[in-house]
Amino acid sequence: MNFVIPPGPRPAVLVAGTSASFPVRRVYCVGRNYAAHAREMGSDPVREAPFFFLKPADAIVPVAASITVDIPYPPQTANYHHEVELVVAIGTGGTNIPAESANDHIWGYAVGFDMTRRDLQFALRDKGRPWELGKAFDHSAPIGPLFSASQCGHPSHGRIWLTVNGATRQEADISDLIWSVPETIAHLSKYFALYPGDLIFTGTPEGVGPVLRGDRVDGGVEGFGELSIRII
Repeated sequence: MNFVIPPGPRPAVLVAGTSASFPVRRVYCVGRNYAAHAREMGSDPVREAPFFFLKPADAIVPVAASITVDIPYPPQTANYHHEVELVVAIGTGGTNIPAESANDHIWGYAVGFDMTRRDLQFALRDKGRPWELGKAFDHSAPIGPLFSASQCGHPSHGRIWLTVNGATRQEADISDLIWSVPETIAHLSKYFALYPGDLIFTGTPEGVGPVLRGDRVDGGVEGFGELSIRII
């Protein structure tokens, strides 16, 4: 293909235990998918249909195992928050995928952070405007290595946690998800054709809060590694 300018690099996530990478196409995120987090955000955690927002693929920051990566404090915010999430990587695409067969479309899992400019998100939300300024900014999606489902299976439970400077901020179990991973894929695929390379951030538990320059943020999902960043 003859491009008029050089194309940028393809966003990708590392694959655990290999030198390979997983190419990223789109990044979907599920909002308020843990009841306790919905309450702390001021919402009633009724099991209504899930809602979604997107981050650009190049918001991904791949983080290798046992490495702490520096993440810049973003501009235009005074309330920068952490959110730890189980991330699902799609390996086989489709539309209108039944929940009963959704696991067949999953390539693997990782731990990710949905970093958020909370003050901007709330200001936009209160005006009924889209969240992109609060959610879809540069470096807003650090993610650890992917673990293949063929080796690790499909989790229905497991501890999810996050610490800031060693102090626990978030801790729950992925069984607490309001909408399970298969249900989430089923809903999302009604509205978008899913393709190999899509990532789904499945929601964060309660305990979200601010981070400052110099803070170290560590998180993990049982069976799918850990993620470590430092805010600079």
